[in-house]
Amino acid sequence: MSPVNIKNADLHSHSCVSDGTLTPEALAERAVARGVELWALTDHDEVGGQHRARDAALALGLPYLCGAEISVTFGGETVHIVGLGFDPDHPGLVEGLKRTRGGREQRAREMAASLAQAGIEGAYEGALKYVGNPDLISRTHFARHLVEAGVCRDTYEVFRKYLTEGKPGYVPHRWAALGDAVRWIREAGGIAVIAHPGRYRFTANEEYALFSEFREHGGRGVEVVTGSHTAQEFAKYGDMAREFDLLASRGSDFHSPEESHADLGMLPHLNASLSPVWEALADRIHRP
Repeated sequence: MSPVNIKNADLHSHSCVSDGTLTPEALAERAVARGVELWALTDHDEVGGQHRARDAALALGLPYLCGAEISVTFGGETVHIVGLGFDPDHPGLVEGLKRTRGGREQRAREMAASLAQAGIEGAYEGALKYVGNPDLISRTHFARHLVEAGVCRDTYEVFRKYLTEGKPGYVPHRWAALGDAVRWIREAGGIAVIAHPGRYRFTANEEYALFSEFREHGGRGVEVVTGSHTAQEFAKYGDMAREFDLLASRGSDFHSPEESHADLGMLPHLNASLSPVWEALADRIHRP
């Protein structure tokens, strides 16, 4: 299928290599079952599942784009930048992601200590049971433990009561710089995309600054249609894609059948007036 004809691309999903619950192979099967026409696995700060995801997708006849979701600090907030269509073995990207992952264990131990002060003991050990890659222990793993331990009914309640700013278990982390993340992606041959911009707690001026600086660093895309966006945000970020001359991306941000806002391939299509990011990556798509 030509990239021009692709509608159901899902270019944002997570496996057990980071904080998802399914293997790369199971995700590929789920994507095919739900009619996805082009898929990308975008684990957090990690490319360790890329070859598995690509091989599984191609074996099922599903075109594939390499991907990753990189954590950056901008304006005091954690912002995520999705890289698409890069070489997952590029030394600069691999080393940059390794440095970004480096502080997660210490942060996790500090999160557990904060939860212990709130009367929740053993959270670090509990979270580790859900971690496929100990270098990538995250708030999501703690949330799954708190649900299993009966502290909260589900992960949504966890994030209302714990692990967010001002609540027990919250520990900030200094991630990569925006310019570094975009540079790693570009030097590895890919395109950088602002992930789910509607999730960040920015004022209008701060959001404008994010888009402006991202563009200055060579960023080229924005997620318009994603699992956490409302219909109004689909329209808003479509308008911002046009204003900043950015390519539009689409992805569910799928983590788990039980936890995710949207399943693979189940989101509305991009507005026809937008320029899909995958058309600019036609030569980087792995095809069966």
